[in-house]
Amino acid sequence: MRAEEGDTVGFSVLGSIRVVRAGAELRLGARQQRLVLALLLVRGGLPVTLAELVDLLWDEEAPASAANVVHRHVGMLRRLFEPELPTRAAGGHIHRELSGYRLRADEESLDLLRFRSLSRRAARRLQDGDPESALRHSLDGLRLWRGRCAAGLEPASRLHPAFLAVEAERAEAVRGAADAAERCGRLGAVLAPLRQAAEQHPFDESLQSRLLLALAADGRQAEAVEVYRAVRHRLAEDLGVDPGEELREAYDRVLHQRTRPARTGSPAPLPRPAQLPPDLPFFSGRDDLIAEARAAVARPGGPAVLAIDGMPGIGKTALAVHLAHGFAAGYPDGQLYVDLRGYDGHEPAMSSAEALRGFLGSLGVPQDGIPAELHAQAGLYRSSLAGRRLLILLDNCRDAEQIRHLLPGTPGCLVIVTSRSRLRGLLTTAGAHPLPVGLPSVEEARAALSRPLGAARVAADPAAIDAIIASCGRLPLALAVVAARAAGLPGTPPAQIAAELARAPGNLDGFDGDDPQTGLRAVFSWSYRALSAPAARLFRLLPIHPGPDISIAGAAGLAGVPLRSARALLGELSRAHLVTEDLPGRYRTHDLLLAYATELGEENDGPAERAAAELRCLAFYRATGYQAHRWLLASEYQPLIEPGPGETPLRFDGHGDAMRWFTAERHVLIALVGRAARQGRHTEAWQLALGMQHFFERSGRWADWTTTGEVALAAARAGGDLVGQARMHRSLAGAAYFRHEHETALGHLDRAVELLARLGLYGEMTRAGFNRAMILSAQGRHEEVIRALSAALGPWVAGDDKLLADVLVIMGASHAELGRADEAVRCAERAMALSRGARYRLGIAEAWEVLGRGHSARGELDRAVDCWRAAAVGYQEASAPAPAAEVLALLGDALAAAGDRDAAVRAWQEALALIPHAHTHTPTGRRLAGLLAAVTSGP
Repeated sequence: MRAEEGDTVGFSVLGSIRVVRAGAELRLGARQQRLVLALLLVRGGLPVTLAELVDLLWDEEAPASAANVVHRHVGMLRRLFEPELPTRAAGGHIHRELSGYRLRADEESLDLLRFRSLSRRAARRLQDGDPESALRHSLDGLRLWRGRCAAGLEPASRLHPAFLAVEAERAEAVRGAADAAERCGRLGAVLAPLRQAAEQHPFDESLQSRLLLALAADGRQAEAVEVYRAVRHRLAEDLGVDPGEELREAYDRVLHQRTRPARTGSPAPLPRPAQLPPDLPFFSGRDDLIAEARAAVARPGGPAVLAIDGMPGIGKTALAVHLAHGFAAGYPDGQLYVDLRGYDGHEPAMSSAEALRGFLGSLGVPQDGIPAELHAQAGLYRSSLAGRRLLILLDNCRDAEQIRHLLPGTPGCLVIVTSRSRLRGLLTTAGAHPLPVGLPSVEEARAALSRPLGAARVAADPAAIDAIIASCGRLPLALAVVAARAAGLPGTPPAQIAAELARAPGNLDGFDGDDPQTGLRAVFSWSYRALSAPAARLFRLLPIHPGPDISIAGAAGLAGVPLRSARALLGELSRAHLVTEDLPGRYRTHDLLLAYATELGEENDGPAERAAAELRCLAFYRATGYQAHRWLLASEYQPLIEPGPGETPLRFDGHGDAMRWFTAERHVLIALVGRAARQGRHTEAWQLALGMQHFFERSGRWADWTTTGEVALAAARAGGDLVGQARMHRSLAGAAYFRHEHETALGHLDRAVELLARLGLYGEMTRAGFNRAMILSAQGRHEEVIRALSAALGPWVAGDDKLLADVLVIMGASHAELGRADEAVRCAERAMALSRGARYRLGIAEAWEVLGRGHSARGELDRAVDCWRAAAVGYQEASAPAPAAEVLALLGDALAAAGDRDAAVRAWQEALALIPHAHTHTPTGRRLAGLLAAVTSGP
C-alpha cells in the first residue's frame, strides 16, 4: 500500500543528502547506500543504469556480486521510504527501469527540482526585463543550498560528472543572480553566494569578475583588487594565461569606481539560434515514423531524446531535419545543429569539447568565458539551457559516448540524434525513444521518384518505375541519385534508365552522382572504414555465402573463426547497420551493400582466399547437414551420406532441433547444392541434397525435394558417380510418391534398384523394395503389398525394430484398405510395441494412424478418431508436420462422413495450418483448401 498523505517523503541533495519522512529525518545507512541514493537524486527523475551505479560504487574492477549489492541497497532504501509497501510492488519512490532505476520526485519533494524551477523563473523574468523578480527567484533558489552537492560523499561527489553538472548549474544560477542584482543596484545581496561559487570555481573568470563588482559595490574595493591579483596569479601559474576581457573590464570598473549598473533598461535578449539545415523540398513518406515521433514527444513525461538509426543511405538525416522543422515551433528559444562527423570520409569525428564550444558560442557565451575542462564545459552548457526550450539536432553521431555531454540536464529541450550505430546506451541513460529507419515501401519509393521526375513521366511507364525501384533496392540514397540523373536528362524515358540498371545487376556504377562524395560507394565506405579489421574481412566475405541471410554459425564457418568471434563480428556489423538481424540470430544484407562488399572483396582479397572461404562455407554446411540428418533417420542403418572434411560448431539436441535448423537454412542449402553442381563438386552436391531428404519429407516440401534432387542427380551423373545416382533416384522416387506421381516414382525406383544391384548394395535394395510396397499401396494394389512384405519379413529386418515397425505399418494399412480390420489392428499394435521399445516417435505416430484405420474398418468411429488425434499429436512431437496434416485431413474426412461438419472443418483447418507453404504445392494442401473454400462459401 502507498504511504498516507500525511506520511510524505522529502529529499535533499543540495548539501549533504537528507530524507525526511513524516517530519523525521531518516538514517540512510552505509556510504555505498547513500551514494546510490545520491546519484538517483541528482538525476532528478531520469533513469540511472545499473552499470552507472556499479561504476560509482567501485573505483576499480567491481566484484561479481556488484549487481546484487546495488539491488540490495535499493531494496533497503525502498523499505526506508515506504515501510508498508511490499518490496516488489508497483508504485513508491524508486522505480525499476529497463536496465536500472529511477527516483520519482517533483518540486515539492526534491530540492534540486525546486532549485531548477526557481532558476528557470529567474531566467525568464530577467529576459522579460524584470530584474527584481529575477533576483528574488534566484535568491530563493540559492537559499536551498546547504553546501556542496552531496556533501560528505567525497571524493565521488567532487569528481563524478553528475554531481559536477549540478554544481555547474549552481554556478550559472549565481551568475544570473549577480546580473539581476547589478541591474537592480543590489550587488551586495549576492555577495555571499558569489564568494562560495568563486571559491569552488577558481578559474571561472565570469564568476570572479562578478565577485569583484559585488565587493566594490559593498564598499570593499581593496578586497576586490586583492581578489583580482590572486586570480591573475592563479591563471598565470596554473594555466599560463592572462585574464580575459570580461575580468579585465570588471577590474577596470573597480579601479574607476564604476560599479553601478551601466544601464537600467531591458537586458539584451538571449541569443536565439536557428541552425537547422533546410528541409528537403521533395521529402515524402515516413508517415509511420513521423506519427510515432509526434506521439512520443506529445506524451506527458515523454522522451527528451529521439534516437534515429539505420543503414547508410536510408535517409536518417532527411527524416531528422524534417522532424526538427515540424517540432521547431514548440521550442521558441531556438534550434542548435551540429554534424558530429561520426562517419565521415575526410575528417575525424568531432570531439565533445569541439561541439560544446560551438553550442556555447551560439548560446551567447563568449569564447574566453568557456572553460577548458570538458566537464566544466558540459556543466556550463547545461546551465545555459536551464529554463529554456531549445531543439537540438545531433547529426551523424558515432556512438553514445560522443554525445553524452551534449544532452541537456533538465527537461524542456528536445534532442534528435542520428547515427548509423544503434545507440542502445541512450535508451537507458537518457530515456531516449528509438526510431529505427527501415526501407521505405514501394509506394513511398514511387512517391520519392514522382516529385523530381514529374508525376506525368512516372505515370507514363509504371512498369519501368517499378523496375528502377527494384534495382535501387528501395534505398532512398540510390533512388535520389537515379532521380537526380533522370531529372537532368528530361528526354530519357524511364524504360531506358531501368534497362541500364538491369544490365549491371549487383554493380554500383549506376549509383554514382556528379559529386563522388555523395555516391553510394562513398557513403558506404564511411561505415566500412569504421570497422575493425576482422569485421571488415567478414563483410567482404558475405557475398560468398548463398541464400538470403546468414546465421552466426554460418558466419563462423565462412570466416573460419570460433562461434564466439563470429557473434561479436556480426554484432559489430549490425551496430553499423551493414547487416540487419531480421530474425533472432540471422542476419541479412541489403543487395547494394552486398554489391559493395563484392567490390571490396575483389579489390582486397585474392582469388585463393575467396576460394578458401567458399570451401569453408561448403564444408561447414555439409558437416552440419550430416549431423542434423542423423537425428531424422528412421532406421538404425548407417546414413547414406558422409560428413566430409569440414567441422561444425553446432550440435543438435534432438529431431526438433535438427528440423528447426533445416527450416532456417533451407534456402542456403538449396543454393549450395546448385553452386556445388555448377563448380563440379559433384559429391558435395548430391550428399547435401540427400541430407535434406527427411526434412523435405517431414515438412511436406515436395517441390523443393524434387528440384533439388534433380540438380543433385545431374551432378552425380556428370561426376560418373553410380552410388550417388542410385541414391538420388531412390530419393526422387520418394518425392514423386508424396506428389502422388506414382508412375514417375516407380520409374526412379526401378533405375535405383538396377544401379544398386550393379553395385552390390543389397541392403539398400531391400529397403527399395519396401519403398516399392508403399507406392503399390498408394496405387491400391494391396494384395501385392502384403505378399511382397510378408516374403521380406525375416532375416532382412532381424535386429532392426524400427525397420520392422515400418514394414508392419505398411502391411496394416493395406489390410485396413482390404477390410481386414483385425489384421490391421494386430499389425498396428505390434508396430506400436516395437516403436515404443525403440523410442521411435515417428513409428509410434504411424502406428496410431494405422490403428485408427483398423478401428474405422470395424466401424468404431469414436476409437478411430481418438487414434488419429493421438497420431497427429505424435507426428507433431516428432517434428513431422506434413504427416500430421495428412492424418488430420483423414480425421476431417471421417467426421464429415459421419455428419459432424463443424468438427470436420476444424480438423481440416488445423491440418492446413500445419503446412501453410503447401496450399498450392501438394495434393493434400490443394484438396483441403478446396474443401474449406466450398464450406465457407456454401449456405
